[in-house]
Amino acid sequence: MTNSLGKIFTVTVFGESHGRCVGAVVDGCPAGLSLAEADIQPELDQRRAVDSAASTPRLEEDRVEILSGVFNGITTGAPLTMVVWNKNVSSADYDKNRFLPRPGHADYTAFVKYGGFNDYRGGGMFSGRLTAAFVMAGAVAKKLLGQLGIEVLAHTVEIGGISAKSLDYNEIKKNAGQNPLKCSDIDAAANMMRLIEQVKKEGDSVGGMIEGVALNVPAGLGEPLFDTLDGELAKALLAIPAVKGVEFGNGFAAARRRGSENNDPFTVKAGRIVTTTNNAGGILGGISNGMPVVVRVAVKPTPSIAREQNTVDLQNMQDAPITVQGRHDTCIVPRAVPVVEAMMAVTICDFARRAGLISGVIK
Repeated sequence: MTNSLGKIFTVTVFGESHGRCVGAVVDGCPAGLSLAEADIQPELDQRRAVDSAASTPRLEEDRVEILSGVFNGITTGAPLTMVVWNKNVSSADYDKNRFLPRPGHADYTAFVKYGGFNDYRGGGMFSGRLTAAFVMAGAVAKKLLGQLGIEVLAHTVEIGGISAKSLDYNEIKKNAGQNPLKCSDIDAAANMMRLIEQVKKEGDSVGGMIEGVALNVPAGLGEPLFDTLDGELAKALLAIPAVKGVEFGNGFAAARRRGSENNDPFTVKAGRIVTTTNNAGGILGGISNGMPVVVRVAVKPTPSIAREQNTVDLQNMQDAPITVQGRHDTCIVPRAVPVVEAMMAVTICDFARRAGLISGVIK
């Protein structure tokens, strides 16, 4: 078992969906960084459920507390511990279905892995609730990356088969925050919301796609052969509950192209080597090439749905029906957008530390 990510900038996550709290310990955060709860809270606010057809009715305050690693508003170099407290917990529905694993969830695999001792309430450690810890760590990573001029952003590009049109990065930054779905194509966002409202009435759920972009990433980040930049990004992104696929640049579409179409020609621009296209998504040979790092993740539909489904009774070893009660997102995609940003930032920050671009003391 491992609940840590990264080699130098290391994030360890703890907590459960219905436990006392969810938190993150960041080891390897340099000393000398100005840091306060106010730097972290806006990122958490982006992840919180909102009054939207897409979101769960479970509305947590998610006020971050920094417990260690900061003194007089400056990081000390000691492990940085951050928590949010679980205050709006309702476990009765999970007690009732204790031995009825929900289709599409980790209930069954966790039961087998941990001999039935796993915390089953709300999915325990396998809940999307733990992504609050990812976002806290990501906020710290973003602030560190900002000193290098690196910016990380993400946005919804598809929900339920409705796709957003391609826009430039300035339009994405301007528009994505203008609607609860975090989609930069305003017209597509309206169509997505109508679909979500329809699906919710049907007692079902819907998934989608998120695109993450890291701008101004210098060339040279990545540690081949096995700690490649894209490999470690994929590992971090696949740790987000409900993410089932990751692609970079053209991704799987590259399999249907010719080399002459898919290659990115090099050129010199303002004294820098750049490529005229970015089909590789900013990574070649597992190493950043100086172009924007572009990744897309596929998010499956929320497994907890109001429709009756088939499962098994683990006590009696018999087939059984289940209707999942409780408070769940009809579409988890918009709440996962800041989580994608966070995991990209944490991973890139770790590689920047490995490359010596961020030292152990900030002066």
